[in-house]
Amino acid sequence: MNFVTNEKLTIIGAAGMIGSNMAQTAIMMGLTPNICLYDPYAPGLEGVAEELYHCGFEGVNVTFTSDIKEALTGAKYIVNSGGAARKAGMTREDLLKGNALIAEEFGKNVKEYCPDVKHIVIIFNPADITGLITLLYSGLKPSQVTTLAGLDSTRLRSELAKHFGVALDEVENCRTYGGHGEQMAVYASTAKVQGKPLTEIIGTEALTAEQWAEIQEKVTKGGANIINLRGRSSFQSPSYVSIEMIAAAMGGKPFRWPAGTYVSNEKFDHIMMAWETSLTAEGCQLKELKGTPEEEAALAKSYEHLCALRDEVIALGVLPPVAEWNALNPNIK
Repeated sequence: MNFVTNEKLTIIGAAGMIGSNMAQTAIMMGLTPNICLYDPYAPGLEGVAEELYHCGFEGVNVTFTSDIKEALTGAKYIVNSGGAARKAGMTREDLLKGNALIAEEFGKNVKEYCPDVKHIVIIFNPADITGLITLLYSGLKPSQVTTLAGLDSTRLRSELAKHFGVALDEVENCRTYGGHGEQMAVYASTAKVQGKPLTEIIGTEALTAEQWAEIQEKVTKGGANIINLRGRSSFQSPSYVSIEMIAAAMGGKPFRWPAGTYVSNEKFDHIMMAWETSLTAEGCQLKELKGTPEEEAALAKSYEHLCALRDEVIALGVLPPVAEWNALNPNIK
């Protein structure tokens, strides 16, 4: 098999459903022959490794460990799903305190054991905040840490395809920006259905304003819907999309969806949020993001919600005040 790279990929939280699926997806996509699985739950981790060995993959060296130093040493790429998962009735924000502490410890471990890592993708919720915490404590550059945000855009694509009764591929350039939570900004101005701009369809008999509002709500609650249907949080879709992200960072096919990334500009300051980006082996770079006045107002509202979560983490003492971030990580301006 021809691999994208031979460098070490470490998957954190590999005993879980997301982590184990990420491992299998990475192998099937031919990312690297050097994959290390980490989880503090040793029996489950060994079970995942055994399952992967039983697949009969060729040319891949899968190792596993419950020692974080061993897992991170020499790692050039990391995907981390190692936080607590959502349960029925929970929002992503309900996970804030516990997963914030996990992200802090992880960031410090990265700085100690693999400071020359090239890229990290953070999955566990609330991903905007856990990704931000990881970035600050790892000492990495903003271009080196991204979070899973594209899942909301894939859910928008799915809902539109279902509504119009068309194939998924006939719905193009669906985008949500801002937070990876129910306060996200769901954009219409970017999307096309069978080549026709979505904005020209909304308000017609084919898609009334009320129906569009319903679709937006379904997108914002897409994760909760999976929990209601399956009795557990999503694992197949976040596994696949996150591995697409790390594949792009490794030098594979460019990533197709928005990524959660560090944003600090004239409108949005010192925050991690879903944005239009270029994610390649050169890292994550921000692109221009434009919407209608209504969409930009929704994005501003989503940003305010993220700031409230960020400030809550600061109040908890997990992060220092924003004015001290540069001292913690000189790459943060």
